[in-house]
Amino acid sequence: MSLTIEHEKLDQDTVVVTLRGRLLLGTGCADLETLILRLVGRGAKILVFDLTEVSHMDSTGMGRFIEAHRLLQSIGGQMRMVAGTGGVRDMFQVTRLDTIFTFYPSVEEACAKVN
Repeated sequence: MSLTIEHEKLDQDTVVVTLRGRLLLGTGCADLETLILRLVGRGAKILVFDLTEVSHMDSTGMGRFIEAHRLLQSIGGQMRMVAGTGGVRDMFQVTRLDTIFTFYPSVEEACAKVN
């Protein structure tokens, strides 16, 4: 299954980015990077990434979130993650990125804490 990316602007600063499929080296990662830059360029300061339907992720996919985190921090923004359970969430734990990124059990909870 290839990667699909959807986004929904909740308010002036907040966008929920929903990913489904495989986040691997290639077009999907490039599309995600382009979207993140475009959203931040248009004023988004809080990005909520919903990864609950991501089935696989490689180091390139992980790198996109590291870059997004750095970019958002540089503008005083925030990145919020919803990764559910399974292999994708395990990757964040194994790499210890779960100690750097903020995770929430659901998109609703990540968005509720935005305001």
